[in-house]
Amino acid sequence: MTVTASIDSTRPVATLINVFTVAPERQQELIALLAQATEETMKHQPGFICANFHASEDGQRVINYAQWESEQHYRTMLTNPEARVHMDQAATIATDVQPRLFQVVSSHPKG
Repeated sequence: MTVTASIDSTRPVATLINVFTVAPERQQELIALLAQATEETMKHQPGFICANFHASEDGQRVINYAQWESEQHYRTMLTNPEARVHMDQAATIATDVQPRLFQVVSSHPKG
């Protein structure tokens, strides 16, 4: 079963938007690390729904858009030693990391 991000203001999920600032020559390295961490660790954590990675055209930013069933699931993941290893590795590649939790309050699909 494939689960994808669903942007729905009626769905009570915790949305992580994490903005990484990175040197352009390290952008792909960071994305590879985040993808590997997701496959090996994050997607096996309780409450994980999905993660998506976005690369800025100028090479200076990577955005992680991830969803968790609840804020508590996200906070529990932060205490997991395996997850911490990956997060610490990402912090050595990025020059700035700005994770924030959000709730979708409005969504406007075309259809």
